[in-house]
Amino acid sequence: MKKLVLIGLALAAAYFGIVERGFIPRRDVVGGADQALATAFENRRSNVQVRASGHVTRILPDDNSGSRHQRFIVGLASGQTVLVAHNIDLASRIDALRRGDTVSVNGEYEWNERGGVIHWTHRDPRGAHAGGWIEHQGRTYQ
Repeated sequence: MKKLVLIGLALAAAYFGIVERGFIPRRDVVGGADQALATAFENRRSNVQVRASGHVTRILPDDNSGSRHQRFIVGLASGQTVLVAHNIDLASRIDALRRGDTVSVNGEYEWNERGGVIHWTHRDPRGAHAGGWIEHQGRTYQ
């Protein structure tokens, strides 16, 4: 009996460790605009238009291979994190972006086991794809 209790405690600790690190969204704090993103992550779905708001937890170097992208990690209220890849060949760079800043993002979500990526945070010059945007300090980048 003691072994079963210990196994149960170990499994619970492992589960909650995964939830707190953002690999599984916490259902008790997911809501509003972040719900579509949490659902897409949970169901391993890609090509989903989402909105999310959170705090910048990390600013990464630009990706300069092919189309250039400004990259940063956003932590959501659920505890999940998501990479934002903002195409700076099609939209303005967010020069004032700093760690800890609040951002709202609208774009296309692509699933991966680390939390996923939101891209298409800009207008489509051909008008064939839903346009996206990023809001930061009262300014919209698209």
